[in-house]
Amino acid sequence: MGNQEIEFTRLVDDAQSLALFRELNALFADAFEEQETYLGNPPTDGYLLSLLAKEHVLVCTAMSCGELAGGLVAYVLDKFEQQRKEVYIYDLAVASKYRRKKIATQLIRFVQGQAEKLGAWVVFVQADPVDTAAVKLYSSIGKREDVLHFDFTLDKE
Repeated sequence: MGNQEIEFTRLVDDAQSLALFRELNALFADAFEEQETYLGNPPTDGYLLSLLAKEHVLVCTAMSCGELAGGLVAYVLDKFEQQRKEVYIYDLAVASKYRRKKIATQLIRFVQGQAEKLGAWVVFVQADPVDTAAVKLYSSIGKREDVLHFDFTLDKE
């Protein structure tokens, strides 16, 4: 594969981005081994296009010769204690054939640039301790904070 140029892009609300967003969902399904979560009940085109149109939703891709190499989805959070924003990386994945080529690091750096343009002061991400590759990557880029995460499920009748 050599040293092919990787192009980083923030998707917008158009047909080409919509197709890439669906492809990114499939990449997440494979990378996280969660087919049902990412592909079991796909959102409509209108729903995805509305997400891509929102300033606070960042969907970014890494492309190599027209092929999706990786991507991430992040959310911009408006803070209340100060007039500032934070960016939370929700999902990040790199296609298996592109791993170990610093694409995840470059995606994070790309999002940091996007975050700066939006007036954010920090970008953060969570990782499961058992995901040693992610923990190692994130530790090499940022400062680790040990926190507990709690999910509060909603009763659906």
